[in-house]
Amino acid sequence: MEGFRTDRDSLAAILESSDKEFASRLYAKAYKTKADTIGEKVYLRGLIEISNICRKNCLYCGIRSGNTSVNRYEISAEEVTDAARFAADNGYASIVIQGGERKDRAFTEKITSILKEIAGIRPAGGEGTLGVTLSLGEQPYEVYREWAEAGARRYLLRIEASNRSLYEKIHPADSLHSYETRLQALKDLRDCGYQVGTGVMIGLPFQTVHDLADDLIFFKDMDIDMCGMGPYIEHSMTPLYDYRSILPSVEQRIELSLKMVALLRIMMPDINIAATTAMQALDPFGREKAIMAGANVLMPNITVGEVRADYQIYQNKPGVGEDAAISSSGIESRLREKKIPIGYGQWGDSLHFRKRK
Repeated sequence: MEGFRTDRDSLAAILESSDKEFASRLYAKAYKTKADTIGEKVYLRGLIEISNICRKNCLYCGIRSGNTSVNRYEISAEEVTDAARFAADNGYASIVIQGGERKDRAFTEKITSILKEIAGIRPAGGEGTLGVTLSLGEQPYEVYREWAEAGARRYLLRIEASNRSLYEKIHPADSLHSYETRLQALKDLRDCGYQVGTGVMIGLPFQTVHDLADDLIFFKDMDIDMCGMGPYIEHSMTPLYDYRSILPSVEQRIELSLKMVALLRIMMPDINIAATTAMQALDPFGREKAIMAGANVLMPNITVGEVRADYQIYQNKPGVGEDAAISSSGIESRLREKKIPIGYGQWGDSLHFRKRK
């Protein structure tokens, strides 16, 4: 891997290569980069899917507003805090509250109230209180600020495609789906003091390896602190499903995703990179493979089991029939088998963010 280059054409060539031996060396280099820079620990974020109600109609998403077959739900504040306590009791130092994009004041005030309630929860075996990541879409600047003041530490807002033309192909052409608004939201989050994360879908219709190379350069130029990206998985109740015949194969999407994780780790050694559930949806050991390619964050689903089947951005999402304990213990036991340390009771904040601060 001597002379590794990160210009657009070099990145695209690596992504396009079918050389398995080279790919193995790439993953090994990425893992060593991670180990040497931030250590080998994997940090857990208990995922709570608060609601599948969404005002947006993104063309790839199973909970899009136009999908009338979805059973809409919103779990109570008490159910969220119960899940947060479950996370803390099991040594998780952080949770992620994720949901469809909403701006109604009743919802944003509910999040503020939940954040204040969670602020007093202390993880077992850890120091300090429970860390909170939000992934609740585009919001007014004042709402981002309010949530930060209420205790949110991190925010994940995926760009989904950094190429404007591709972004516009996978979103409706209306005022709710603006590339400029998405970019401004990422800048607002940085200004409000969050550890800022973004990410993309890998293997979309119309996407090229040069688009993916540009995504990596976009992450670097945006100076992000965290990244969550994984393979695009089609959903039959979305307009993009019509293009399933032109998708890369499942194997190609997995390999592209692993290469993207590895390349980003090498380009940005000290950020947090998630091994996403979408990887597991296409490969039973996809998340473990992502960890061995440089990822260092896992998000076991701790949402109440009754609603999990209703939060399917893509189909065949793993773990929808499991309870929180099973979802968390399965991946943890497999990590222990590989002798990969888990950072129980530790926030696992982005070293990149800490250096900048």
